[in-house]
Amino acid sequence: MVKLILASKSKVRKEILDKNNIVTEVQPSSVDEEPIKESLLKEKASPEIISKNLAEIKASRVSQKNHDQLVLGADSVIDYSGELISKPKNREEAMTILKKLNGKKHDLISSVCISKNGNMIWNYTDKATLTMKIFGDDELKNYLSKISDEALYAYNVYQIEGEGRELFSDIKGDEDTIMGLPIKKIKEYLSNYK
Repeated sequence: MVKLILASKSKVRKEILDKNNIVTEVQPSSVDEEPIKESLLKEKASPEIISKNLAEIKASRVSQKNHDQLVLGADSVIDYSGELISKPKNREEAMTILKKLNGKKHDLISSVCISKNGNMIWNYTDKATLTMKIFGDDELKNYLSKISDEALYAYNVYQIEGEGRELFSDIKGDEDTIMGLPIKKIKEYLSNYK
């Protein structure tokens, strides 16, 4: 199979690729996401468009430095009734996000992009719908106390592969998409890549 460069420092994304026998080298992109998000939000871009753009920018940036290599960029965002919810910057922000999602339904959007020589050659976006159970503030605080800082800031406010599964009454969609990498579609693309 084709070798990929992963333009992400996400351990979960790397694990998904490893589990699927996709040889990867990790070269995180140094893209500052916030100004890009702000600019796109000013243009009234949807969370899906923002996710797609960020995945493409990350892949293309790393791809420019790696001639003739395939580079995979990825981005995941939460779409709460059209409102973009990004990764928390601190525990207070994480608590605010959990309170907002408490008892409600939201979409988790994961976009992936493969670039070569600085140009996107393939992209895909998938969406999963999650319904959070209703929790009291103390239960949410207790949940947050079990999550390490690294996990909290790297994987949004919940880790579906760990403690986070308990937060939800209903999950519709691909688990790999929720973890940030719709691997089935990536494998499909790579198997046809010449």
